[in-house]
Amino acid sequence: MIKKLIILFKLGRKVACSDILNIISKFKEPPLAIKILFKLLSFSFSKKKQINISKNEGEKLSQSLESMGTTFIKLGQFLATRPDIIGEELSKELENLQDKLPPFSLLQAKEIIKNDLGNETYNSIINLTEPVAAASIAQVHKAQIDDNGVIKDVAIKILRPDIKKIFNEEIDAIMLFAFLIESFIKKTKRLKLVEVVFLLKEITNLEMDLRFEAAAANEYAENTKNDVGFRVPEIYWNYTSENVMTLDWVDGISIRETEELKNKEFNTEKIAEDIIQNFLRHAVRDGFFHADMHQGNIFIDNDGQIVPIDFGIMGRLDKMSKRFLAEILFGFIQRDYRKVAEVHLIAGLVPKEVPIDDLAQALRSIGEPIFGQAVKDISGGKLLKQLFDVTEKFNMQTQPQLLMLQKTMVVVEGVARKLNPNTNIWTTSKPVLESWLKETKDPMTKLNETFQNTTEVIKRLPEFPEIMDKANQALTYLASGQIPQNSNSYTALNTQKSEMTAFRNQSIIGLLVLVIFGLLIF
Repeated sequence: MIKKLIILFKLGRKVACSDILNIISKFKEPPLAIKILFKLLSFSFSKKKQINISKNEGEKLSQSLESMGTTFIKLGQFLATRPDIIGEELSKELENLQDKLPPFSLLQAKEIIKNDLGNETYNSIINLTEPVAAASIAQVHKAQIDDNGVIKDVAIKILRPDIKKIFNEEIDAIMLFAFLIESFIKKTKRLKLVEVVFLLKEITNLEMDLRFEAAAANEYAENTKNDVGFRVPEIYWNYTSENVMTLDWVDGISIRETEELKNKEFNTEKIAEDIIQNFLRHAVRDGFFHADMHQGNIFIDNDGQIVPIDFGIMGRLDKMSKRFLAEILFGFIQRDYRKVAEVHLIAGLVPKEVPIDDLAQALRSIGEPIFGQAVKDISGGKLLKQLFDVTEKFNMQTQPQLLMLQKTMVVVEGVARKLNPNTNIWTTSKPVLESWLKETKDPMTKLNETFQNTTEVIKRLPEFPEIMDKANQALTYLASGQIPQNSNSYTALNTQKSEMTAFRNQSIIGLLVLVIFGLLIF
């Protein structure tokens, strides 16, 4: 516990010596006690490093967090999903926080591969390059491997040296700080700060086992193998471990390079349409979708196929949520607001006593203004947000997995509109939703469901059932924003709380003894 205090002091100094508190104050005024504490911690004889004054407050905040390393980058990214704690405005500014750090050396990368995969596998890797991309948790190198006599170009993702140890020590110290804030500032108890930090710890630790990401990529590839014009890079399991992941190298053009795509005579309007349709297809058909589909994570290969990368954040929808999503979106396309209201009631998403006509009228207030707008201004993601806002008034239960989907949908729409500003989200979505709803009502589909369920384990990679279970757990944590009460993580959280409570009580008793002793002597 003393070690945690020392690390906490170092982190406090790091925060206090940055401009973070001043920047955050522009969005949300921190308590006076916190301001005084950080003022004391920031005392230094050296000159404070200045953040670029030409940047806006959001950019300054992101730059400050990025400069403080992995733990603060991950904390900032996680808090961007929790506007209930930091407010809508600050949450929005943190959404653009980049996940970049300077690379570690090629020599260190080789040592990690050798230790993790063994000398024989390491020696079979050809032409390992310097890092081509570096993030806060891992970096990527290009190389070649001999795959059954065929030389293949691959990307090798390698975790940063000692990143787990550094992150866990720092996050435990931040958890202690959250516990102390909850103990002494009672109003913060409702925010469950300790649980929030612990959840970040659980999610990031799962992310720091690259077998989980590999398993997610493998499942995604199995789901989409028959999707024309869409390809997920193949995972090479003999070259994959906890700290190393190897997959196909993607030769292609990032979709942010719109002009280059046009110069190569790719149809950007068709690509925009395909990106939206594939995303929706994966959500409603498979219930498993890429939840980080920004421009940097989508490439167009030499054959014109869409190739996603980076499978660290995936979203999952259960059967009811898939049906719910497809029915409400299709209902809005058809302008059948009563049908959308009925779906809410049938699914148990609003109480049975809610008058269906009142709910339908509220839903109409969302849908009708959209049909009067120009095509380029219509947003399905924003419609879902409005939908959640309205149904909240009818005591609708929050569906965290749908909130994640809504966030991703906004990003996907933005990506598509940069390729084609006139992309019509509704015209594009209709055939996918229509086809899926028709298939789910087909009697043959019911007969196939049993067979599909029995082959699910095979589909997900039989050699790694435990990994898949844990990967699933990571997705559940990320989507729901909470630790299930029957999980090992919940027990670990309570153990840590008990340790911190005991430390706090012992510290208070020790302080009282010291005061009494002082009074007796003096």
